Amino acid sequence: MRVIRHVLAAVALVGAAAVFPAAANAADKVCKLAISGTDSMTYDKKELAVAGDCTSVELTLTHTGKLIKEAMGHNWVLVNTPDLSAVANAGMSAGPANNYVAPGDKKVLASTKLVGGGESATVTFPTSVLKKGGSYSYLCTFPGHNSVMRGVLKFG
Repeated sequence: MRVIRHVLAAVALVGAAAVFPAAANAADKVCKLAISGTDSMTYDKKELAVAGDCTSVELTLTHTGKLIKEAMGHNWVLVNTPDLSAVANAGMSAGPANNYVAPGDKKVLASTKLVGGGESATVTFPTSVLKKGGSYSYLCTFPGHNSVMRGVLKFG
């Protein structure tokens, strides 16, 4: 009888270990977004939406053009709307080695690397940097692009 109890206890522990991590991860919800940039200096979307129950966002930027990143590179940078101009200006000074994003810039909520024609980049960020019901701006910080390559991300 004692052996059976030990076996049953071991089985219960193994079963709990298998179930509880899955249950904990079930609360995490990664929401995936995709956006494209072109050789015409445009994003294909002017607005992106993230559901309020998402715990993180995985955004993939694809450059659908053919031009190299040194000539027509694109990135995707998420900011609080009032910080858009400051981040764009700081990005120009940061240069291509930093993907036109100032290193350590606290105004940048998330950003991809710079991509050229045919390339893609993905960034994953927690929604804890966003406020439910909030509206944020995204832009390309490649010099001269932010005036036309921008949009709005809404959360919740």
